[in-house]
Amino acid sequence: MYIDLNIPVPVVSTGTVVASKKNKGKTSEKNQQAQGQQIAVTFTPAQLTAIESRIDTLEHLGYTVLAFNQTAQKKIDAKTHVNTVDPLLQKLRKRQNITYLKRLTILLDEDSEKGFGLTTGNLPLVAPYDLIALLPTTAATFSQACLSYTVPSNLTAHIISLPLTLPRLPFNLKHTLVRTAIKNGAVFEISYAGALGGDNDPAIGNAGGSDGGAGAKRNWWAAAREVVRVTKGVGIIVTSAVTNIADLRAPRDVGNLLSMLDLAQNRAHDASTKTAQSLILRAQTRKTYRAVFSEPKVVIP
Repeated sequence: MYIDLNIPVPVVSTGTVVASKKNKGKTSEKNQQAQGQQIAVTFTPAQLTAIESRIDTLEHLGYTVLAFNQTAQKKIDAKTHVNTVDPLLQKLRKRQNITYLKRLTILLDEDSEKGFGLTTGNLPLVAPYDLIALLPTTAATFSQACLSYTVPSNLTAHIISLPLTLPRLPFNLKHTLVRTAIKNGAVFEISYAGALGGDNDPAIGNAGGSDGGAGAKRNWWAAAREVVRVTKGVGIIVTSAVTNIADLRAPRDVGNLLSMLDLAQNRAHDASTKTAQSLILRAQTRKTYRAVFSEPKVVIP
């Protein structure tokens, strides 16, 4: 059983808000979707065909659990946030041996230092997602992500992704912050898209100052080695984060790639199996009282 927790969702066009007659004029903007108002999300036939082809390829390579990743900029804003993963899953063909998960990644910058939008008021917006991830690009947001947002709650972020393709990490990976995040149950994500040139890395074009092609590869190798060194190989998951079928890699190839980062072979194997599976189970605690562990609903084949 192999797991890929980062299948990027393409950017789509959204329609107008359609309000239910029962609640018309009575609901707040923060609870639009929760109170019956829906926003039309449209995927083109080409986008759906490309995603179906990626899923077929991943299934052929041996992956059985896939998480579709929607990226939000700066913070969760009730006025602009639209869930594009649920409409996508409704249009995808069902596969008997594949489990689909929903993931939300918040890309954090200087404007995010005042808040990520992970508040009780926005709980209806994030509740549909199985996984919440944070991608900090400043020292302040990285510190907040490790110390505050990994604490067990119904808004816990269990994945901390890093902009590995930047010329240099915009912050130091302090041992105290990393150890605290891992102790709280969070994991650090290494996406092998950067090792292939980083063309589809969400940090490129958003964090600013990133390289592409050969430069992105060099940056990725240096930063990924630093992540392995600081974490000592504990609490690491590996994902694809690629949109091109030709860039997808088999699990054992990915394990060999991680072993070149001085990561032990058993932990390189666990990065796409045991560690990712444990993360999915822990993430279910967001839906329980004070994150008390209960029987999970996700069935992994």
